[in-house]
Amino acid sequence: MTTAPDRTPLARAFFDRPVLEIAPDLLGRTLVRDTDDGPIELRLTEVEAYDGPNDPGSHAYRGRTDRNAVMFGPPGHTYVYFTYGMWHCLNLVCGPVGTASGVLLRAGLVTRGADLARAHRPTSRRDTDLAQGPARLATALSVGRDLNGADACSAGGGPFRMLAGTPPEPAAIRSGPRTGVGGEGAAHPWRYWIDGDPSVSPYRAHAPRKRAKTAARPGDGTA
Repeated sequence: MTTAPDRTPLARAFFDRPVLEIAPDLLGRTLVRDTDDGPIELRLTEVEAYDGPNDPGSHAYRGRTDRNAVMFGPPGHTYVYFTYGMWHCLNLVCGPVGTASGVLLRAGLVTRGADLARAHRPTSRRDTDLAQGPARLATALSVGRDLNGADACSAGGGPFRMLAGTPPEPAAIRSGPRTGVGGEGAAHPWRYWIDGDPSVSPYRAHAPRKRAKTAARPGDGTA
């Protein structure tokens, strides 16, 4: 049986490249999340690149910790973190072992399993906002820390698969500053999105948080 080009799994070599090459190349690709209730498929429409030790906005900027250890491992695995005491975010590890770069999956359009995604996000008003933003995306796909380190390139099955999908025309790809990133990394134009797609999340510049009972850790909301 012949596999349709858009259903071809992405090989691990796809992720074993510089993160700034991979991030825009992920647009239009299909992320498959296999749940106990069935599969959910998502066409990626917005992502952000984080370049490890070269990037003050990255969780890995200051080196390896228990929290970010997966980022230093093989490419093609997932890095899931909990942020602001409320939300999970889903990333894909990129580059050779030890480089600690990754791509935050910011938004996408659910193309299969929308009923399952709606059950995870019952407050969503439209299907286009089911995964409109990294926290919504992770919630729609039922992603928690238990999936940290999952292999998205495994031929033997697993909770995630990445398929070739249908990349947009290069002229439709836009780039700009990352959402909510401040400091030295604020100006990096490492957020990429498909122009005009209704599932892309609204851009929000970094706003310094006032000291409260619990201060956000540096890099929270980034990969």
